[in-house]
Amino acid sequence: AVLAETGRQSQRRRQLPARLVVYYVMALALYAQSSYGEVLRGLLEGVRWLRLGGAELAVATKSAVTRARVRLGAAPVRVLFERLARPFATPGVPGAWYRGCRLVSLDGTTLDLPDAPELEARYGRPGASRGTSSYPQLQLLNLTECGTHAIFAVALDRYDASEVRLAPALLTRLRPEMLCLADRAFVGFELWRGAATSGANLLWRLRANQVLPCRQRLADGSYLSRLYASPAHRRRDEDGLVVRVIEYRLEGVPGAEPLYRLVTTLLDPAAAPAAELAALYHERWESEGTFAELKVSLPGERLMLRSRRADLVEQEVYGLLLVHLALRQLMYEASRQNGCDPDQLSFLHTVRVVRRHLPFHAAFSPSAAPADAADGADRDPRRAVRAKPRPAQPTRGEAQDEQLSHQGPRRTRRTPAAALP
Repeated sequence: AVLAETGRQSQRRRQLPARLVVYYVMALALYAQSSYGEVLRGLLEGVRWLRLGGAELAVATKSAVTRARVRLGAAPVRVLFERLARPFATPGVPGAWYRGCRLVSLDGTTLDLPDAPELEARYGRPGASRGTSSYPQLQLLNLTECGTHAIFAVALDRYDASEVRLAPALLTRLRPEMLCLADRAFVGFELWRGAATSGANLLWRLRANQVLPCRQRLADGSYLSRLYASPAHRRRDEDGLVVRVIEYRLEGVPGAEPLYRLVTTLLDPAAAPAAELAALYHERWESEGTFAELKVSLPGERLMLRSRRADLVEQEVYGLLLVHLALRQLMYEASRQNGCDPDQLSFLHTVRVVRRHLPFHAAFSPSAAPADAADGADRDPRRAVRAKPRPAQPTRGEAQDEQLSHQGPRRTRRTPAAALP
């Protein structure tokens, strides 16, 4: 249906029909360390019995594979992701809900691209201490369900594109039952108003220089204030949005900042106490674990996209996102069958299970091997506790690498101090 909708359905018999190429793009993400030919050869073992269009499924050359991917384009893979991607935790799933609100996180990362002039022109290359970095990069902004690590909305652009400019495209995916967590880069009048209009509740961190004076002190130490479009609007007290501010410290955490401030649409301290929201905000770091899965665990080493053409980069990214979504759906279903937190299952083990099953199936279903994925012997020992303190001012890549480390037990996050009076 997606192929027909996007006008990419094969019109004649081909060695690589469009339907097979969609599976192939996904298989590239699952077997990132294998060559194009090896990925295709392994995939054909599973689809040969389908006799797609009656075509002879011989292993094509690399140039034939590239031509087939160009014919397919990015649209079918992107539309397929947009149609399938959704948060899927039901009420009661540990770490996925707070007082009836589904926890989601708005955050971004970058992906490394091959050193090709076309990609540098399209996506840009970040600077470095000496000249420029080794590779071009693209920026990936996404909405992720905290409890399941399911990425359900994304925006792609140049590495230096403003996250604030990309965010409005994702806010349309927020729903009234959600509580959206985001870092201090996003707090601004227009973006806050747009996100709140969706009906979702918000819990975002404030920048140190943002002025939100106390208008009414609440019983739990938090206070009500107003967010304005500009300093002039603040002076005139014009068109302000009522918000609640929570201040707290992380006592005993090395490298912690002197004061943390959160802003939220949850105005009632009885329904959402300040101490609970301060602790809850750190669930946002589940997105860093998701990025580590995408960029290290799934490919087996730090991810470098393969495509050297700008028109194929987007296709490859959506193939990667589809595979991650399917793996996380599998883990979720396995956890439900076994009554455990999805985060206590090993993502790496799930990848290995799917790699074993794929040669025997044309495509893997999220319910293909839940028993294997939920094997208690392969639960991730680091996930006995769901969250950990953020290290002092790491780079984003360092944070991902630390999240991925399998050495030593996962540290327990300290509970934030009570809201300041």
